[in-house]
Amino acid sequence: MSLNLEYPDTDIPASLLGTVVAVQANFYQVKLDQPEPLDLELESGLSEVKIRFLLCTRRSRLKKVGQQVMVGDRVCVVEPDWQGGRGAIAAVLPRQNLLQRPPIANVDQILIVFALEDPTLDAYQLSRFLVKAESTGLKVSLCLNKSDLITTTELENWQHRLQKWGYEPKFLSVLKQTGLEELSLELSNQITVFAGLSGVGKSSLINYLIPETNLRVAAVSGKLQKGRHTTRHVELFDLPYGGLLADTPGFNQADIDVFPEDLIDYFPEARERLQQGKCQFSDCSHRHEPNCVVRGDWERYEHYIQFLTEATIYANQLNHQKHQETTIKFKSKRGKLGDEPKLEMKKYRQVSRRKQQQSLQNFCQEEEEND
Repeated sequence: MSLNLEYPDTDIPASLLGTVVAVQANFYQVKLDQPEPLDLELESGLSEVKIRFLLCTRRSRLKKVGQQVMVGDRVCVVEPDWQGGRGAIAAVLPRQNLLQRPPIANVDQILIVFALEDPTLDAYQLSRFLVKAESTGLKVSLCLNKSDLITTTELENWQHRLQKWGYEPKFLSVLKQTGLEELSLELSNQITVFAGLSGVGKSSLINYLIPETNLRVAAVSGKLQKGRHTTRHVELFDLPYGGLLADTPGFNQADIDVFPEDLIDYFPEARERLQQGKCQFSDCSHRHEPNCVVRGDWERYEHYIQFLTEATIYANQLNHQKHQETTIKFKSKRGKLGDEPKLEMKKYRQVSRRKQQQSLQNFCQEEEEND
């Protein structure tokens, strides 16, 4: 069994390092970095199989310190039961990044998937998803499905329009199987998150890229022209060219949960204006201030104004939230910094002698007054 070269400071074998690819209830499906060979006794004789996945639970210590295990986490597995395909997660390695919705860690890029027709592409909804994706700081790509349902002229118009937004859209059709090979190569050796409205064809696209997944698909509602949710939880799938792909539950609207002062940075066309010039005021909101280089004739400016109102409401809500006490405290032991569970305030902590004496004195004074 080879030693771990990726994390040389640990004594954990490389075969016991892996990536969480699915979470359901209190169980975690972990894909091992190195499959473990196992000899199975069959009627025809011994046959070697390789264990690539272990169904794991989370160690109680991780629960006590509030350490969550999420899809995409790099984890250390202990006590493997190779025959039963079970194990336990003992540690979660440091994350490169973390998305809250969908809950997934260590993502390399986000692929926004929308349909050009059925349902008809809504520029406002697309803009919301792009802003939400840009706020993560990750690489953002745009993929437009069902290109076979519109004319060449309409397709060119969308391409020119989105280029002004700062994006180079990829047009494809799962039905006609066009543009799929180029997309497969772009997704290789990356952890990619698919995001978009329900009914735009994300599950159908994944079924083409990874046929063995066989995700459930559903038609678009004829009356509402909205997709039906077919993806119920986040899961990572192996791509043929390497890498992992996360299908996420579809949403009918992306939340604008960003701060107002950061919102303008999530519009590529506005960032370009700020690179070419500078607003007179450093805290310019780009609404009514004089000598603003952002305010002007660009298509998504109205979207920015609407999103700015939502961002302001979001910031105000955060300011009114009460501070929550942390569940972890850090201690230095033998020169090494570690963590341990922190007891709840005023619940398990022993009362000091000073407070005990004060309470006793107060009790005696009350008794004397009563007498």
